[in-house]
Amino acid sequence: MKTTHRSSRTLFRLTAWLARIAAMAIASVSLSAETNRVASAALYETRTAHDPNGIGKFYMGREIAHVMGHQAAGWLERPEREQEERTDLVVPVLKLKPGDVVADIGAGTGYYTRLLAKPIGTNGVVFAVEIQQEMLDILTNKLVSEKIFNVKPVLGTIKDPKLPRGAVDLILIVDVYHEFDFPFEMVEAMCQSLKPGGRIVFVEFRGEDPNVPIKLVHKMTEAQVRKEMSVHPLDWVETIGTLPQQHIIVFRKRP
Repeated sequence: MKTTHRSSRTLFRLTAWLARIAAMAIASVSLSAETNRVASAALYETRTAHDPNGIGKFYMGREIAHVMGHQAAGWLERPEREQEERTDLVVPVLKLKPGDVVADIGAGTGYYTRLLAKPIGTNGVVFAVEIQQEMLDILTNKLVSEKIFNVKPVLGTIKDPKLPRGAVDLILIVDVYHEFDFPFEMVEAMCQSLKPGGRIVFVEFRGEDPNVPIKLVHKMTEAQVRKEMSVHPLDWVETIGTLPQQHIIVFRKRP
């Protein structure tokens, strides 16, 4: 009887100890989430005087641009785009391999999605992420017409691209990041979706160059992109300057 009683007390202590550990873990996660929420909120500000092409919301000193609606989808597929932007030079520098898992954020009509689908082969997958269902409808129709079957359309939100956690080798963001309503939260979620050592690649019109014929809030300087990524577990790898109007800025997730 004494042995049974002693065993019961030991079991009770063990259960209580495990409960305390679990409570501490939950509190730690909650505190971490709250810290991140407060920290991200401090990075945003609203100004009444602002660029009419922006939304009046600023992130780390940069005004966020209005989102290009699906009504302008034709601009993404214009015949002269390859010549103007040399889009043919982007995918080769990404050094994709067969079987890679890639995400095209703000995929639009799927212009880059279709280019990404080729080098990764049938064993790879491209997650084509959009917040506009109308864009996804256009994208899906183009995939069917071109018989491309390794793409998964994803309807994300303005805070979450809805990507699988720890599964993505490379995320490509072409001329879209500057339109994110919540850039901190979006990049935080994208980092969670990356494998250790996975890459995020930004293609943005050069804000340093006044001769690039794009509205100011739709351009970004390399310095600003690097500044905004400094609050995430990302290391700058390189900036590629082969395109006529845009930078290709590469970051890698820390192990």
